[in-house]
Amino acid sequence: EVTEVTEVTEVTEEAAATPDEPGADEESDDQAPRPRGYTPSKRELGVTTPRRPSAHVRRPGATTAPRSRKQMTKDEKRELRELRRARRREVSEGMRRGDPKYLAARDQGPEKALARDVVDSRRTVGTWFFAAALVILLASSTAEPLIVTVANALFIMLTTAVVIDSVLISRKIKLLVRKRHPDSTQRMGGLYTYAIMRSITFRRLRIPLPRKNFGDPV
Repeated sequence: EVTEVTEVTEVTEEAAATPDEPGADEESDDQAPRPRGYTPSKRELGVTTPRRPSAHVRRPGATTAPRSRKQMTKDEKRELRELRRARRREVSEGMRRGDPKYLAARDQGPEKALARDVVDSRRTVGTWFFAAALVILLASSTAEPLIVTVANALFIMLTTAVVIDSVLISRKIKLLVRKRHPDSTQRMGGLYTYAIMRSITFRRLRIPLPRKNFGDPV
């Protein structure tokens, strides 16, 4: 019995004196059989997960968010006003010239341009309709029966002349559109209204500006 106790003590002392090799447990784990379907981790594969950049760190090439008007300096506000003013001036001049890039939706299309040319190439009664109607209205407000009668007769004649002129303009537009744009899908009723509204507008106030002079062929 004494001999057995001595042998156990010597074995224990040898085990305590022998240090554990580093990574022994890991090697044993790596060498252990894996179950079917086991997926190795990134650490086992030696893959390093990249860090997500901080939200406060500006990435190269990233554009800064537009600042509000309150955050702008006086110089930046003045420059912004000048840019907007220049843009409005450019759009206004483009519309007056009839540039398709700046025209409103109601003025776009070859049929609308043709209708404008038809109206601008002739003298229309509707140009003076509102001015004459105002004079007639003032004259009819007097107490003289004769003046009121004459004013009413003139108003009827002026209205009839505007209607006849509008019919003639519409007929000419219809003929030219069918001849030059036979495949057009433009509604003729809307085109007639567009031309009549332009015919009762003063020539200097028409936008786009007239391209034709009085009597020019269309």
